[in-house]
Amino acid sequence: MRCIHLPLVISILVLNASSVLAQADNKVIYGADDRIDLHQTKDSRLLKLADSTVALFAAMQVANRGPLAGLHTKPYGQTLQLCHDEPFYDQESGPYCSGALIAPDIVATAGHCVEDEADCHRIKFVFGFAVKKKGELPYEVPSKDVYDCGRLLGREQTKDGVDWALVKLDRAVKGRAPLKLNRNGALANKTPLFVIGHPAGLPAKIAGGASVRDASPAGHFTADLDTYGGNSGSPVFNAKTGLVEGLLTRGDVDYVKRGSCLVSNVCAADACRGEDVTKIGVVIDKLPAARHRVKAEELKPMISPGTLP
Repeated sequence: MRCIHLPLVISILVLNASSVLAQADNKVIYGADDRIDLHQTKDSRLLKLADSTVALFAAMQVANRGPLAGLHTKPYGQTLQLCHDEPFYDQESGPYCSGALIAPDIVATAGHCVEDEADCHRIKFVFGFAVKKKGELPYEVPSKDVYDCGRLLGREQTKDGVDWALVKLDRAVKGRAPLKLNRNGALANKTPLFVIGHPAGLPAKIAGGASVRDASPAGHFTADLDTYGGNSGSPVFNAKTGLVEGLLTRGDVDYVKRGSCLVSNVCAADACRGEDVTKIGVVIDKLPAARHRVKAEELKPMISPGTLP
């Protein structure tokens, strides 16, 4: 059942209409909370993948200050009235959605994160919003890591099915490699997964320990991913191959009451509704290079199957 999580809708920041809608598709913790900050892993493969994920901020939240861009954020735990022992309580919250760099100048995200062309131009696409050193919260990023919407290439949003959008940025992204996508479409139940994105608008988190519950729907699959509102559009990776299997779309309620404050909603690994992920195969054919044979070789290296070393 899709539930509207009111604390997220009314809190993080004054957002545009699509930002509020993005927060309505909630997520949840399954089993143990597997989320970690980037400074908590030394795995260069994971860090490289995280470099190619992006935070979607409302344009009004990003201030150009010459070589640096200031980010308007709010205290996560205090703003949402969380209990003090809630993970990441003292961090800052800002973006309303997540996304994935899948071509040099193209970002994939959830359809409900970008409603239309006009909405697209009210978004800043910010790379590097992450805690890379313990205790150092990201209040600013290099201005070169902030991108504007060039144009909306396409989107699709259905209530219980696929939910995706493709955005062509104002320029090619420098210093970050496009993520590789699973182009063969094969996905089995119990395939191990991990996700990288911005749960509840937090700095980037990597969350593993998940797997596919139901791969049978044509356009999406269900998994036990530890995700929240704000993770919408996050790339979901195959833990064996490192390929993107899909984009996080919707899930269960984020928080529940504990006395006078809120805590994460925790379900057994095989309980609750699961988190829905739009299969990346739905998106691949919409990429411009996929529609033009003369450009096919440009795209092929980015989406060809492979394995992590």
